[in-house]
Amino acid sequence: MLEKDRILIVDDEKDLRELLSSAFKFAGLEVETAGNGEEALAKVRSYRPDLIILDIMMPKMSGLGVAQELRSRGDNTPILFLSARDETENKIEGLNAGADDYVTKPFSIEEVGARVKAILKRTKIELEDSNLFQIDELALDNNSHQVTVAGKTVELSPTEYNLLKYLMENEGRVVSKEQILDQVWGYEMFDSGAIVESYISYLRKKISEPGKSSLIQTKRGVGYIIQSQNDV
Repeated sequence: MLEKDRILIVDDEKDLRELLSSAFKFAGLEVETAGNGEEALAKVRSYRPDLIILDIMMPKMSGLGVAQELRSRGDNTPILFLSARDETENKIEGLNAGADDYVTKPFSIEEVGARVKAILKRTKIELEDSNLFQIDELALDNNSHQVTVAGKTVELSPTEYNLLKYLMENEGRVVSKEQILDQVWGYEMFDSGAIVESYISYLRKKISEPGKSSLIQTKRGVGYIIQSQNDV
C-alpha cells in the first residue's frame, strides 16, 4: 500500500481545523492538527508531516514564529500560510519567514486543496538518469537533494531548491516569470511578479560567492538566466 502524504493543520479556530481536516481526509491524505504554535512544533517532531498548513495569527506563538523556528533548525518541511492579512507586504513577510505559499482568508476549500496538491507535487524528488547539475562552483545533486557552493552546503527551502533546479536545467537560456510560475509554483499567484523577484533575490544571496557576480542574471523585460561566469 502506498504511504499517504501527511498534513499538519495548525489553527486556533477549532471549526476551521475540523473543516480542513475533514476535507483532506476525504481526499485521501493523513491529517494531524494543532491549536497553537507551541503544540505545532511538538507535532512536527513526532508526526513528521510532508506539509504544514499554518495560521499566522495564533496565541502563544505566531505562525511566523513557528516557521522561523523550524527553518532555524534546518527543517525544510513545506509550509502553506493562512492569514486574514492580504497586503503584498504581508505575503512577502510570510515568504521571508520560510513559507512556500500564502493563502488569504476567507478562502475556498478547493483553492487550499489546489495549493496543497501543487506544493506536494513540486517537493517530491523524482530520480532521473542524470541528477547532477553544476555551473562553476555551484552544484545541485538531485539524488541527495543537496546544493553546494565551492564545496560548502547551502540550505534551501523546497521552493528555492525547485526554482534553482529549474534555472539550472535551463542553463544559458532566459526563462520568463510566467514560465517560472508555471514550472515551479504550478499556478497563477496574486502579485506573482513580486513573488518571483523575491525568490530570485533569496537565491542570489544564498548561492553567490563573496566578491563574485551572481550566476543568476536579470534580463529586464524578459526574465532570468543562470550561466557560468565564463559565459558572461
